[in-house]
Amino acid sequence: MRFLTLVFALAGALAPFAAWGQAYPAKPIRVVVPFSPGGTSDIIGRTLGQKLSEAWGQPVIMDNRAGVAGSLGAAIAAKSPPDGYTLLVGNVGPVAVNNSIYKSTGYDPLKDFTPITLAVTAPQIVVVHPSVPAKTFREFMALVKAHKGKITFGSSGPGSISHLSGELYQRMTKTEMLHVPYKASAFITTAVLGGEIDVVFSDMAVVLPHVQAGKLRALAVTGPKPTPLVPGLPSVAESGLPGFSMTSWWGVLGPAGMPQPIVARLNTEFGRILRLADIQKNFATLGVDATTSTPEEFGALIKTEFAKYAKLISDIGIERQ
Repeated sequence: MRFLTLVFALAGALAPFAAWGQAYPAKPIRVVVPFSPGGTSDIIGRTLGQKLSEAWGQPVIMDNRAGVAGSLGAAIAAKSPPDGYTLLVGNVGPVAVNNSIYKSTGYDPLKDFTPITLAVTAPQIVVVHPSVPAKTFREFMALVKAHKGKITFGSSGPGSISHLSGELYQRMTKTEMLHVPYKASAFITTAVLGGEIDVVFSDMAVVLPHVQAGKLRALAVTGPKPTPLVPGLPSVAESGLPGFSMTSWWGVLGPAGMPQPIVARLNTEFGRILRLADIQKNFATLGVDATTSTPEEFGALIKTEFAKYAKLISDIGIERQ
């Protein structure tokens, strides 16, 4: 009897974990995108969400929650039940940068999320309006130097990667540009297309179609070396500014405390999706690289990037808002 009692007790204790693995997903999954529709995060989230819905037969609902450079949506995801039904498409901004910019984001990126997988990496691309008289990045550097404080660069807000790239450029070249912040990357693109600003250090997915259409001029990519995503375009580092490197990334996270079987299943499924030939091709067209990782590898990347940007922001002297 004692043996049977122990067996039944053990079965009861393990039943919830078995149910997690077998029943999930039993209802629609919400994917929080902490930026406006039309941006890189939105495109990545919708692409992955569609494939996940097709594979699992459950609706995957996009929930765009823009605000505070991505921190509003990230906070919503962090405070959601850790049951696998709320996920976050998080990028370097809200996950690794914002806590060094804002006094309170409403979450701790190192404690309040469950890393699931790294999904996409990409250098930024430096683009200018065609009216800017610079055909190469070296010519652009000379232009900025000759017109102190008059060349305008746009960003999606203080502390965004587009902003930090511009600030790092100025710091390394000891030159000045005029920073013009916008609420979202889609607004920056509209501004540079209309000639309201001169230059943007932008996510490729947002501006590459306009470069290909001849509406914007690409000068360089911000990774440490050229990328096959944009054949023939040099890096900033090899165009007169050695050591300059800024790479964006996106990944899937959930609230802290998610059951390991759920995390494992999501990691496996997203890994399968990201290795699909059509996903690889479509993301390359956008100017980003589809990639995969274990949850542990993604967690380690977040910690490294958090420390890296905390130092950069401190060195630049950006005051916390």
